[in-house]
Amino acid sequence: MSYILLIFAVILGTALVFVLKPSKKFIQLLLAFSGAYLLSVTILHLLPEVYVDGNDYKWIGIYILIGIIVQSILESFSKGAEHGHVHIHTHDKRFPTLLFVSLCIHAFSEGLPIHNAGDNLLWAIIVHKLPIAIVLTTFLIQTKYSKKITFTFLLFFGLMSPLGILVGDKIIFFTTYASEITALIIGVFLHISTIILFESSENHKFNVQKFTAIILGIVLTIFTM
Repeated sequence: MSYILLIFAVILGTALVFVLKPSKKFIQLLLAFSGAYLLSVTILHLLPEVYVDGNDYKWIGIYILIGIIVQSILESFSKGAEHGHVHIHTHDKRFPTLLFVSLCIHAFSEGLPIHNAGDNLLWAIIVHKLPIAIVLTTFLIQTKYSKKITFTFLLFFGLMSPLGILVGDKIIFFTTYASEITALIIGVFLHISTIILFESSENHKFNVQKFTAIILGIVLTIFTM
């Protein structure tokens, strides 16, 4: 079921672009909600899980910091697609290979801790994937890539997180070092979610709607823990 839900989130995001053409404002609010949800799950659920008896606290912290650094490197290639902003000129017709590879690595890594972390993380990633799929689909349409390239890109992106779940569950290395790997992914999530939430608003004005979306994401996490 986890595999299906993760793939469906990408399919739904793609379908929304073709059917409803969501506004930029709607996407920003959805991103704010998903960022708050992901950050809340990371702080309230994942962090306590890795800081349990038997783990070296110092090294867990180092792995989290490494995760932040790794994600910042990936974003230099993906141009910010993980948090809803693809900073690539749409008139450039070359296939964005680095964007594709870095997004696939990111999506794969998201799936690795799901088997151990449970439904809270699964739903956080599903909610996170929906606006990202909308942004990616919109970008690919605007660049006027062929439908074959567009749907192949989205297909591989949609399959990466389920593949991460499978690898994290079945490969001995990932099960043996589950806490360390989860700590790395915590760093990734902290980087992405904080950028989504705290990057400057337009004209640096307080946005009531964005703030409400953030509060809803936090409250929903608290009541579903």
